[in-house]
Amino acid sequence: MPAIVDAEVAAEALEPEAGLLADGDPAGFAESLRELGAALGRDPAALGSVGMRLGLDLWLAAGATALRTLGMPVDGRIAPERRDRRFADPAWAKNPWWFGLQQSYLLWARSMHELVDVAPLDGPGKIKADFAVRVLVDALAPTNVLAGNPAALQRALETGGLSLLAGAANMARDVATNGGRPRQVDMSGFRVGENLAATPGKVVYRNHLMELLQYSPQTPTTYEIPLLLSPPWINKYYVMDLAPGRSFAEWAVQHGHTVFAISYRNPDATMRDVALDDYLLHGPHTALDVIGEITGSPQVNIAGLCLGGTLTTMLLAHLAHRGEDRIRSATLLNTLLDFSEPGMLGSFTDARSVQRLARKMAETGVLEGRDMSLTFDLLRANDLIWSYVASGWLMGESPPAFDILAWNADHTRMPAAMHAFYLRYCYGENQLARGEMELAGTPLHLPEIPEEIYLLAAKEDHIVPWTSSYEATQLFTSPVRFVLSSSGHVAGIVNPPNPKARHWVNDATPPEPADWLAGAQEHEGSWWHDWADWIAERAGTRREPPPMGSDEFPPLADAPGTYVHER
Repeated sequence: MPAIVDAEVAAEALEPEAGLLADGDPAGFAESLRELGAALGRDPAALGSVGMRLGLDLWLAAGATALRTLGMPVDGRIAPERRDRRFADPAWAKNPWWFGLQQSYLLWARSMHELVDVAPLDGPGKIKADFAVRVLVDALAPTNVLAGNPAALQRALETGGLSLLAGAANMARDVATNGGRPRQVDMSGFRVGENLAATPGKVVYRNHLMELLQYSPQTPTTYEIPLLLSPPWINKYYVMDLAPGRSFAEWAVQHGHTVFAISYRNPDATMRDVALDDYLLHGPHTALDVIGEITGSPQVNIAGLCLGGTLTTMLLAHLAHRGEDRIRSATLLNTLLDFSEPGMLGSFTDARSVQRLARKMAETGVLEGRDMSLTFDLLRANDLIWSYVASGWLMGESPPAFDILAWNADHTRMPAAMHAFYLRYCYGENQLARGEMELAGTPLHLPEIPEEIYLLAAKEDHIVPWTSSYEATQLFTSPVRFVLSSSGHVAGIVNPPNPKARHWVNDATPPEPADWLAGAQEHEGSWWHDWADWIAERAGTRREPPPMGSDEFPPLADAPGTYVHER
């Protein structure tokens, strides 16, 4: 019976990657692996060198394993990375058999990556080959099957096999209801509008693309310059208004700001022709008009996250070219403006991949949220896929109830026209950083932007590498405050005051990010405190809070509105 369970688990565990590397492979990973093999065939000396090293290391690792069976505590040829939780169980170090298996896998995995390093490939081909190899190496880890996972085997013994039954039930449910991928989160305890997106407010405007929320004041007076939150429309807006006590929107409201937030629609096939121009004009640009009418303020502070930060920068350049002084300052959170070094996302955004994806989107009119979710999960597959295979399918555990993962599972789609433009002209041609992009009838030149910028990046961000985000400091001529947060792409933003939080500051912005970090000062605590001080200096004087809505824009519904509930 265990062997049958292993086979079923292995087959399903490989399903996400197998789907990506099959005939419908939009990113071309199968083709990249073929090109890697052909390149290595042209350089047999490099292939032989890697093979000889692997053979020697495996022989020495076998010797170390044999000595451990005799009770001699010898070191292995390779050690797991400090953050690799797959080999955290004590059995990997104490039991010679498990030790030998660990050594064999890690040495083989290293040699696979060395093959990519020595292969005569360059540019996108090398990046894509490295990623494809990483996906396959991670998928073939022994910990992904019962027979290679000592913690799961021990759990089965302790429970008399009940953990195996629970794991099989989890797997069957995930195959039936979650596209064959292990669930990352228990959604049962989360309700949008109750314990997510729960900051009180009203919908004060709605168009075909977005709803504009105005949050209720929570202080006797508020700053005269309101704050607009510009979220990404990859997933839903409430990553900026997560659980109470962990909500950036709530934090800003409680610190005296009149806060508005955009909540975008979840596009369907009828929105296939919605362009990035539409998001600019009918999103934050329209929001400025509504906010100005409600508050009477001629200027707005704006905070944009990820793609919402990229759109915010496009808006700044659009207004600058038109000579409109409507924004006091901009906060850009984990935002990519210079796409020349996009990190591992570059594996999905080369010209061939973009063309294939564009053809796929032309058929459906949208890019499905599940497809995007898989892309991001694959960037950290061990943490976001295989750890849940081990805990859920092999050990029978229920997934955790975690607000960030609950938000992450609330998928959205992307309109075909908008997403194709974004991939081609931002990732593919880097037009925004080069000053070559035109949007909504205006050229976008970032050096023309006069507003002060607060630029926040996360040190462990795997979607927007902090060094790539830092490049934006060289694109603006206006003052930029660059701050580096601990954690990753989402946790670096959802970063309320807590003992583990860290951030780094440096008033200088030298050309190289390494030089900035070398001169930066580390501070305990969340960057939210630093930002609160910075934005307060740019928010004007305090006054009585403005009304909720106005005669022209009366409240339409309670926050979080209706668009956030669209599936």
